Amino acid sequence: MSLYRNSAWFLKGVTEFTRNAFLSASKRFAEKDLEVSVAGRSFMITGANSGIGKATAMAIAKRGGTIHMVCRNKDKAEEARADIVKETGNKEVYVHILDLSETKKVWEFAEGFKRKYKSLNVLVSNMLVFGGGLSIMRVGLRKIVNLYFNVWSFSGVYILTKSLIPLLEKSADPRVITVSSGGMLVQKLRTGNLQSERGRYDSTMVYAQHKRQQVVMTEQLAKTHTNIHFSVMHPGWVDTPAVANAMPDFHQSMKDSLRTPEQGADTVVWLAVSEAAVKNPSGRFYQDRKMVSTHLPLAWTHSSPLEEQKLMSVLEDLAKTFQSH
Repeated sequence: MSLYRNSAWFLKGVTEFTRNAFLSASKRFAEKDLEVSVAGRSFMITGANSGIGKATAMAIAKRGGTIHMVCRNKDKAEEARADIVKETGNKEVYVHILDLSETKKVWEFAEGFKRKYKSLNVLVSNMLVFGGGLSIMRVGLRKIVNLYFNVWSFSGVYILTKSLIPLLEKSADPRVITVSSGGMLVQKLRTGNLQSERGRYDSTMVYAQHKRQQVVMTEQLAKTHTNIHFSVMHPGWVDTPAVANAMPDFHQSMKDSLRTPEQGADTVVWLAVSEAAVKNPSGRFYQDRKMVSTHLPLAWTHSSPLEEQKLMSVLEDLAKTFQSH
């Protein structure tokens, strides 16, 4: 990451990603956008047991939506479900246990979900897998790198999304929302090293690359599935357990400026339930209920159509290896 990108990103962050920035932006929000009932509509939310995911599930459950929580940890998921039901009075909240890094199981889960449920109106992909997931095994001169939060977890997001598209397309007003990160602004799509196998390993930069890939994936899926409204968003700098555990120094230094999970989830909820959101073009990137650029000025992070198609081809080929025949 260049010094310029680093400096430009941090300056943008302290002016746009903080709690005060949200409070300032919220002055232009239209309250009526979220004054809706979504009873009868179903919402699948990954990572729904804490942080932004739980806040999103809570807000939608309050509006009557049927919630499908997709989580890795059963105990934490059941505890979060109990909180949501108690707070909202909505008992249409269901827990599904799935680890998105186990890609074959992701495909099996999606196929089973399509058999069991007749509709899915909204998919919210909210997953923060940061650091710590690197295991290296040496076999002779070969190095096998397993980056859970880069290759496998991102391909899991792709497989889940692609597998559920037929069900979404059969449902009314279908939407797919992906929670990304402003960290992707410092990264250009790297099609020559998608698995981050070469060069010095930097967990923060691999995470940012993963988030850049999410943005490109959203843009490309929006082009090929035009009857689904796709969007990707940055929640700002949010005080969540994942951030506290993954970036303790950042969390400690910025904790008084971090957004609450509810503030971080606001744009997710707006994209998921409001009529105003789907009046905008599909495939766009959002911050505080507003479409924003996916690139910093003069940062040289744009990718070519060929590079973007290569990403999609790699993901599709990888996905096919995990499908049963």
